[in-house]
Amino acid sequence: MAISLFSRNKNVVLARCREDHATAMRHRYSPWYHAIDSQQGTTVRLDGRDMIMLASNDYLGLAFHPKVVEASAAATVKWGTSTNGARPSNGSRRFHIELEEKLAAFLGREACHVHAAGYLSCMAAIASFAQRGDMIYADKNIHSCLWDGIRLSMATVERFSHNSPENLREVIATTNHEHAAKLLVVEGVYSMEGHIARLPELVEVAEEHGCFTVLDDAHGLGVLGPGGRGTAVHFGLNDKIDVTCGSLSKSLASTGGFIAGSREVIEYLRTHSRQTIFSAAISPSQAASAQASLEVIQTEPEHLERLWRNTRKYKAILKDLGLDIWNSETPAVPIVLGSKERAYPFWRALLEKGVFTVLSIAPGVPVGKDLVRTAISAMHTDEQLEKIAEAMAYAVKKL
Repeated sequence: MAISLFSRNKNVVLARCREDHATAMRHRYSPWYHAIDSQQGTTVRLDGRDMIMLASNDYLGLAFHPKVVEASAAATVKWGTSTNGARPSNGSRRFHIELEEKLAAFLGREACHVHAAGYLSCMAAIASFAQRGDMIYADKNIHSCLWDGIRLSMATVERFSHNSPENLREVIATTNHEHAAKLLVVEGVYSMEGHIARLPELVEVAEEHGCFTVLDDAHGLGVLGPGGRGTAVHFGLNDKIDVTCGSLSKSLASTGGFIAGSREVIEYLRTHSRQTIFSAAISPSQAASAQASLEVIQTEPEHLERLWRNTRKYKAILKDLGLDIWNSETPAVPIVLGSKERAYPFWRALLEKGVFTVLSIAPGVPVGKDLVRTAISAMHTDEQLEKIAEAMAYAVKKL
């Protein structure tokens, strides 16, 4: 008996997966999910070729620092590979407390909580405090993890133009609900654009309207401020920020996330945050890597100095070639090509010349801002920067 093509029992979700155009294009052009065979510092091996890694978030180059590697290995030997549980139940260990206390002290906050992923921390930084009936004012360019936290909160959200205190003021004026709780959500450093938040002006507006301010500083920690203490300290506004969240996988050379704030705010989080209560604790090696990196940042300032020296050299290379870096102010440096038809061959040309970067096209970036995302590390050598310059010149000729 023939089976109808229009069967009522057709698995629609499975058909959606099989017929997805975006997935088909990803397989055809293979711009993402490249599996590195091996790595040593800023040199990676891909498909049998040594390449310069120009897309890592290891800004200070600590992922291969001997003290960090040694601490990670020692923690695994002492504590095993996992805590096998969530923090409220069986997952808490002394090393979690030590990391949280040291990270809070470094950031100039009373308390801190660490999660197994930066994505979790940033979601929790909003979903734990906002609720239905509240108003959230969000920079339209914030990261997906923050948008997911907003959606989970069930609060009403209003977007304002990227990094625009003026538009924030206008949006609040036209949407303000006098008795509603209000939150402002911004990033310290916008990793796709390389922009630093106009935090003084944004905070001024937030204070006028009684906003609870959430700052995602994943790409500011270790990069901005005295000793790399982040964007709020960079501007002298630590006491104006209610919650700072971020990742341990950038300058702290680990994996995981954190939320820092006053003690009462962090204790409220531990009571009410589902991302915190029901998520497994970070592993011994993760915590040890982050703690060791934190110590290196404070005792070896040369890594931060070299990061900014490399950043200046790299941006000079791109400027000489006439490339658009979207006014990046940080070591996160986009190369804006304007369309996927220009961005893809540019990215391929860099790959041909042994430079690994990341292709970012709409809708992942605004229409007309299709780009190749690059990031500088303190570990890049002068010789590597020279090779990067040659590769960039080659890629420009391919446009």
